[in-house]
Amino acid sequence: MVVHRTHTPVIYRVAAGLLRAGMWATSRYEVTGLEHVPDAGGFIVTPNHVSHIDPFPWAHVLYNRGISPVFLAKSTLFDTPVVGWVLRHAKQVRVDRETARASDALGHAVRALEAGECVVVYPEGSLTRDPDLWPMRGKTGAARLALLSGAPVIPIAQWGPQDLLPRYAKRPRLSRRRTTMRIRFGPPVDLADLQGRSITGPLVATATDRIMAAITQELEELRGQRAPATRFDPKAHGLRVTGNYGPGDDR
Repeated sequence: MVVHRTHTPVIYRVAAGLLRAGMWATSRYEVTGLEHVPDAGGFIVTPNHVSHIDPFPWAHVLYNRGISPVFLAKSTLFDTPVVGWVLRHAKQVRVDRETARASDALGHAVRALEAGECVVVYPEGSLTRDPDLWPMRGKTGAARLALLSGAPVIPIAQWGPQDLLPRYAKRPRLSRRRTTMRIRFGPPVDLADLQGRSITGPLVATATDRIMAAITQELEELRGQRAPATRFDPKAHGLRVTGNYGPGDDR
């Protein structure tokens, strides 16, 4: 039985129970770095993004430890029937990406951190466009939230969800063998020298780069490979920063 660290609505528990059953049936876990997860107080987690299903494995691990992650989720999910209703009643935070309202979510996230919650920000903002699924150029939301709140940032690297549900695929690849989900929680990103200063563009850019570097370093450990020296930038390649950029691309 899970003992929850913070208030967890009934609808959250019901949804988590269903998802946990599905993940146990299709996946097995190899987890390292849990000693870096704070024992108390609010904190931010920043995972890499390789599959639409990848929020579930690492969240499953945290949920089993009594931590109910609060996601900053894209507005289109909130506008989806049933899913939107669940999100609204499960203390999740709406983000209107690429609009003037995108920053509104930060206030809600800061209050959640002050209440001791684990707040999730996918700093890439979308599934990675990198051809080899390395973390691409990060957006500034996670860094701004960290600088505003002072909460620790725990980078998460994961490798394996893309084997169960490839990037942009509509159906999972099910087999008799459960897919191995390799998850690595890293030490808090060192932002101490940036705290307490005026939040400027260069300061946020520095914090963002440190967060993305930490995620990439943990993923290098998981994959046993070196990432490209320069992170992939969708805009530099003429790609949209949100949505499926390539019809039929199911990698």
